[in-house]
Amino acid sequence: MSKDVFVSLVKERGIDLSEKQLQQFERYFKILVEWNEKMNLTALTSEEDVYIKHFYDSISASFFYSFEAGQKIIDVGAGAGFPSIPLKILYPEIHVSIVDSLKKRIGFLEHLASELELDGVAFYHDRAETFGQNPAHREQYDIVTARAVARMSVLAELCLPLVKVGGEFIAMKGAGAEGELTDAKNALIQLGAKVKDDHTFKLPIEESERHIMIIEKQKATKKKYPRKPGTPNKQPL
Repeated sequence: MSKDVFVSLVKERGIDLSEKQLQQFERYFKILVEWNEKMNLTALTSEEDVYIKHFYDSISASFFYSFEAGQKIIDVGAGAGFPSIPLKILYPEIHVSIVDSLKKRIGFLEHLASELELDGVAFYHDRAETFGQNPAHREQYDIVTARAVARMSVLAELCLPLVKVGGEFIAMKGAGAEGELTDAKNALIQLGAKVKDDHTFKLPIEESERHIMIIEKQKATKKKYPRKPGTPNKQPL
């Protein structure tokens, strides 16, 4: 039943899923549950929870942001692929990269991408702090996404160095996001960015608060950011 509810809820947002996309989401759910028995990917394994709290929640970024073919997107700390893999299913013409610090999760994502027959995806095993200093990736992405990874003051330092000037950082947050944004005001200034929009909505069924925060990169980030691994979390800007 949850899959049907997901389809109808997405349709209410003006998105008609093709048969292929539906099959990809079904396969995603099965692989996630199967691999979750071997490694800790998610605490949510029921069909209803995965379809609403992972799949719907992930694609909610597209309710407020227009993803376009050819855009380069990187997802920082995506875990089991959220939000970027559901967005890739929805918009197959975007290029999605994921950086994650756990090698096992990268193995899962590579298997998942193969099973879902996704083209234009790349996975990197690295800490966000060192990845953001890599010239091959620094300020190379149109969009950086992150979903419930860390507080905004920390997250901004991990994500904004990867965003090209004129690009955007999309932070997906729950309740308390306004307070996080206030705390991160200084960090955003230092990193060369400003808040463009803060969209809020209620996740269907459980009615929990969600925020889609769009942060615009206005100028190049100073070379000293991100700092060494662990420092942003211990000493937020």
